[in-house]
Amino acid sequence: MLIASWNVNSVRTRLEHVLAWLEHTQPDLLCLQETKVDDPLFPAEAFESSGYQLSFHGQKAYNGVAMLSREPLDDVRKGFIGELAEDGEALQLGEQKRVISALIDGVRVVNLYVPNGSSLTSEKYPYKLRWLACLKRYLEAARTRDEPLCVVGDFNIAMEARDIHDPERLSGGIMASDAEREALHQALGDSMNDVFRVFEPDAGHWSWWDYRSGAWNRDSGWRIDHIYLSDDLLSTARGCVIDKQERGREQPSDHAPVVVDLCWPPAEEEEEDDWE
Repeated sequence: MLIASWNVNSVRTRLEHVLAWLEHTQPDLLCLQETKVDDPLFPAEAFESSGYQLSFHGQKAYNGVAMLSREPLDDVRKGFIGELAEDGEALQLGEQKRVISALIDGVRVVNLYVPNGSSLTSEKYPYKLRWLACLKRYLEAARTRDEPLCVVGDFNIAMEARDIHDPERLSGGIMASDAEREALHQALGDSMNDVFRVFEPDAGHWSWWDYRSGAWNRDSGWRIDHIYLSDDLLSTARGCVIDKQERGREQPSDHAPVVVDLCWPPAEEEEEDDWE
C-alpha cells in the first residue's frame, strides 16, 4: 500500500501536476493539503476518471484537505468534531478546514494541515499552539478504537535541527520553536513514529522550499511534511521517500510529496500442515 501526502498549494492551479504524478506513482491513497477550494468547486471528476474515490473538506482560497483513494473511504470524519463532537474549542478551531480522516483497508489515516503560526509575535502563534493541543485530544479519541493509525500532512514544524537547512540561524524561530515541537510531540504521543527517519537518519532532506529568496535553487529547504505510523503499522513499512523532483516542475507547489510503502494488509501466516 502506497500512502502519500502532498501540500499542493491550490489543487486547481496544480491539477495537471497532481494528475500526472498520480499516473506515474500510482499511490493507493493521496492526502492533499492546502487545496484552497470550496467543496462545490473541487475538481472531483478529474480524479474520479483516474480511478480514485474522493472525500474533501475545503474552503474558498485558504486551507483545505482532501483524500484520494483507490480503495473505499470508510467512516470519513471531517474536522476536529469528527472525534470531539462535544468539544466547544474543536468546533471553533474547525472553522478553518484543516482535518480529515478515513478508514482505508482497516487503517485509520488522518490528514492534517497544521497552522503555520506566521511568527512568534503574531496572534497566529498562540492559535497554532491551541490547535496542536486540540490535536492531542483528537488523536487520543481516535486511539480508543484501536485502529492502526497513520497521521500525515503538512505539519509546519521541523522537529529537529537536521530538518532545517540552516539550523543555527533558524532554530528557535517559527516552525522550529521549542513550544511548537513539544506541542506536536505531546499530540502524537510515544506510540507514533516518524517513518521517514526510520529509513533516512541524515540531514539534507527537505520537503518544502520557500518560493522567495531562491530557496529552491540553493536547496535551502525544511522537512515539515511528515508521515507518522503507529507501532503496529511501522513493522509493515518498507520505505519512505520525498519525491523532490516535483518541486522542480514549472509552476510547482512549494512542497514535494512524501510517500510511504507499507506491506499492508500483512500476509497471514500459512497454517502448518497437520501430519498426525
